[in-house]
Amino acid sequence: MGLPDLVRADRGADVRSEQHDGAMTTLDVVAREVAVYGRVQGVFFRASCQEEAQRRDLAGWVSNEPDGCVRAWFEGAKEDVDTMCEWCQHGPPGALVERVAAVEREPGGLRRFVVR
Repeated sequence: MGLPDLVRADRGADVRSEQHDGAMTTLDVVAREVAVYGRVQGVFFRASCQEEAQRRDLAGWVSNEPDGCVRAWFEGAKEDVDTMCEWCQHGPPGALVERVAAVEREPGGLRRFVVR
């Protein structure tokens, strides 16, 4: 089952996070599942995606799919998830992205980003 073309929504879950001074603030956490189509396997897409996601403090995963696409789940601050989805539009050097499809999901409380 494929994902529809890029869907943008401002849906998110409010969660509490503690700052260094002990004050509680609200952080808008969103989750988005992304499928990237084109020449995206065998070009270090997953490893590069993991580096980019970790640099943005995102949680989730990235995997190669049998149909040749790369599928990823990004979870974190909306701005960082948006930026990561924009990165997926081109990927790492060597990738040839033809299309990106994304769907908003409910955050799952993931804590780290892994390559599957």
